[in-house]
Amino acid sequence: MDRIAPEDWYRVQRLADDISLIDEPFIVPFYRCNMWHVRGRERDLLVDSGMGVVPLRAHVPLVTEKTCVAVASHTHFDHIGCHHEFGQCLVHAAEAEILRHPTRVNTLIEPFVSDDIFTGLPPAPYESRAYNVKGVAAPGLIGDGDVIDLGDRQFTVIHTPGHSPGGIALFEAATGVLISGDIVYDGPLIDEGEGIDRGAYAASLRHLLTLPVLVVHGGHFPSYGGARHRQIIEDWLRRYEAGG
Repeated sequence: MDRIAPEDWYRVQRLADDISLIDEPFIVPFYRCNMWHVRGRERDLLVDSGMGVVPLRAHVPLVTEKTCVAVASHTHFDHIGCHHEFGQCLVHAAEAEILRHPTRVNTLIEPFVSDDIFTGLPPAPYESRAYNVKGVAAPGLIGDGDVIDLGDRQFTVIHTPGHSPGGIALFEAATGVLISGDIVYDGPLIDEGEGIDRGAYAASLRHLLTLPVLVVHGGHFPSYGGARHRQIIEDWLRRYEAGG
């Protein structure tokens, strides 16, 4: 498998509402994290930061234009790889210790990371068997109901345990935008396995169903509208309540 030049590793797509999608196109879609950049008047927001196999700030100028607050939707390896590059990092208290001291086990690098998750390998000296993410020395803590203020935009933190204990989503009431992390997206939801609580997962989805969501930017796969959002949640809850 060929190695990809660092300047080609990231892809940036400008969407509506001054929101941009940053991703790593040489990771297969199931493992490819969506990084969401939101422009604000006083500061910008970045939700999740990918695997960290190529420095983000060095190759995506968008995240360096002004002070950028990096939020972790949760602390699995594919979402926090470049958080250490940012001076302001926020994470739910339930997963703060993982962000401070990530390991190949507590970030789920094992058993998921191998060369098979790539269509092109990261630049040398990357090796899947030695890969890890760097810790953040002093992350800030966020919890349910907190507001991340960008000056002209406000995102409310919603604690969404289930996929992971400290999972969070961000909701902007003024636009109906939900940045959902891995609790819900339009693809195979990871609702079984290490660290997953299906009862908490159901409660989180029921709560998200009450919000006037117009568009969802998930942790993986393409964005979608409010009707599809409700359908995904209702279908999952029907299966869960039926014992599936």
